[in-house]
Amino acid sequence: MAAKKPFALRIDENLMKAVEKWAEDEFRSANGQLEWIIHEALKKSGRLPSQIKKDPESE
Repeated sequence: MAAKKPFALRIDENLMKAVEKWAEDEFRSANGQLEWIIHEALKKSGRLPSQIKKDPESE
């Protein structure tokens, strides 16, 4: 498993509520949902580093 790097994220309260609801709907934590969203955006834009091409849901 790759090492995780913690960092603080300041986010609009309503945006965070929407992320938390989405995460709940998909049986993920809010942190896991944010990681999945970022992973998908990087993959779609062709910016995903080759060492993390696997799906984050498989963890």
